[in-house]
Amino acid sequence: MRVLGFSDVHASAKAMRTVAEAADGADLVIGAGDFCHMRQGLRDILSVLDGIAAPMVMVPGNVESAEELRRDAPKGAVVLHGQGHVIGGLRLFGLGYAVPPPPFGDWSCNLGEDEAEAMLAACEAADILISHSPPKGVVDRTSTGISVGSVAVRGAIERVQPRLVLCGHVHECWGERGKIGQSEVVNLGPVVNWFEFEAGI
Repeated sequence: MRVLGFSDVHASAKAMRTVAEAADGADLVIGAGDFCHMRQGLRDILSVLDGIAAPMVMVPGNVESAEELRRDAPKGAVVLHGQGHVIGGLRLFGLGYAVPPPPFGDWSCNLGEDEAEAMLAACEAADILISHSPPKGVVDRTSTGISVGSVAVRGAIERVQPRLVLCGHVHECWGERGKIGQSEVVNLGPVVNWFEFEAGI
């Protein structure tokens, strides 16, 4: 299976068109949140993905709520926020929002670490963990060098050991990769990222 991953489009039609064009060669498309801008323009930007044949799985970022994403996602797309799903034999689990809460405005959709930990407790196994927020200490440093990732997300990775962790949120780390145990962690960013999985595993 060819898996396409992206995050943090932030209402850029150009970036989303690039994803849509590449999706023709994908068996699965994963969006790790922040599709619009401060709760505005979600349907307009997601409409660029209408008509994609590949299955799509998305988690909400902190600029859109889970309810808004479920309302405006392309037809057939699966929105995960504390739930799992299986596609092509791949076990997926998703958690959206900013964890821990950042110092943004009231528009930001956030979870405290305790809330995130409780939601991640439902993840018993996963090949791919999709989290808008990166884990604490990996692909999570701001321009000032501060680590702003989630303790709860890191704990879930250490417990479950997914093969792949896809995240976004921290713009300064777009494109960076790291490891937690045997899990590869990738901060996707608003570009096309390809991953290969053997079907049925």
